Amino acid sequence: MGGNGTGQSILVEGLEKRFGDVHALRGIDFAVPRGSVLGLLGPNGAGKTTAVRILTTLLTPDGGRAVVEGFDVVRDAAAVRRLLGLAGQSAAIQEELTGRENLEIIGRLYHLGRAEAGRRADELLERFDLAPAAHRPAKTYSGGMQRRLDLAASLVAHPAVLFLDEPTTGLDPRGRSGMWEVIRELVAQGTTLLLTTQYLEEADELADQIVVIDQGAVIAAGTSEQLKSKVGGDVVEFTVPDASRLGDAVAAVAGLTDGDPFTDQETGKVSVSIGDRGSEALIEVVRRLDAAAVEIAGLSLRRPSLDDVFLALTGHAAEESAATPGPPRRRGRRARQEAGA
Repeated sequence: MGGNGTGQSILVEGLEKRFGDVHALRGIDFAVPRGSVLGLLGPNGAGKTTAVRILTTLLTPDGGRAVVEGFDVVRDAAAVRRLLGLAGQSAAIQEELTGRENLEIIGRLYHLGRAEAGRRADELLERFDLAPAAHRPAKTYSGGMQRRLDLAASLVAHPAVLFLDEPTTGLDPRGRSGMWEVIRELVAQGTTLLLTTQYLEEADELADQIVVIDQGAVIAAGTSEQLKSKVGGDVVEFTVPDASRLGDAVAAVAGLTDGDPFTDQETGKVSVSIGDRGSEALIEVVRRLDAAAVEIAGLSLRRPSLDDVFLALTGHAAEESAATPGPPRRRGRRARQEAGA
C-alpha cells in the first residue's frame, strides 16, 4: 500500500548495515518531505552511498526500516523501483550507444512505447543541452556531458523521487553550476530529491534540510543556517607560511573566544570563530600576531561555512574519511602541542 499520509516522501528509522566487521550504518534516522531537497553530507566512507543503495532497493538493511512514498523498500521493492530515479557516482550509460539510444532503451525498460520512448529521449536531450550530440556514441562525450546524460536517463520515467549520489563529482566549476541549475528546475516542478555530496557548498546551495553523517551515524541535522550557528558566529582565517611558527600563531590567538582555533597542519591555515565581534576581533587577531612577530598571509573575515560546521562537529574536514590513512586534522591545544608550541 502506498501513500503514508504523513507528507514524508522518504522516511528512514534506525537504519543499520554491516559489511563483515565494518558497521557502515549505525541506526540512522531522517525524513524528507515531499517536494523538498535533503542533502546527505559527509566524507567518503561515512555511509552516504550505503544509505542510498538501501533506499533504492539495491541493498537489504540489517536493521531498521526505510519507506519511499509509503512503500517499504524491502517488502515493496518492486513498487519503490517504479517511483524513483537514480544517478549514481559514476555515469551508468552504454558508451557504445548514442545518447538518444541510451535514453530510448531506458524508456523501453519502463514499458514506454517505441514512439513515446523516442519522444521522451528527444525532450530530455534538448533539456540537458545534448541535442547536438544526440547521434554520437556516448564514449565521445566529455565527462560533464556523460553526467548530464546519466541524469537525463534517471528522469525518463518522470520519477516522483530522485536520488543523486554525488552527481557533480569530477565536474569542473562550470559543469557543476550547470548541474545545480538542472536540479533546481526539477525541484521547482515538485520532484523530491535526496542528494549525497562531499561538497559543502553544494549542500549549502541546494538543500532545504541537511543531515550530516560521519562514520555511519547522524551527527547533526537542520537547515544550512541552523548548522552554521553551531560554529558560533563569524570566522577569522589566515595562513602561516612558516610551518615552524604555526604553534606560535595558534597560541597567540587562543583564548580570543571560548572555542579553540582549528589548524590545518598541511596548509598552515588557521580558523578562529569570533562570535559577533566582527572587525573588532579581526583587529585583535592582527595585534596579537604582530606582538608574537608571526608573519601571516590571506587574512580574512567571513561568515561560517558548512566546512566550519563539519570541523566543529567532528574535528576533521569533510573530505577526510575515517578510513583515510594518516592522522586527522587536529584542533586547539592538541594542535599547538603537535606544532611545537
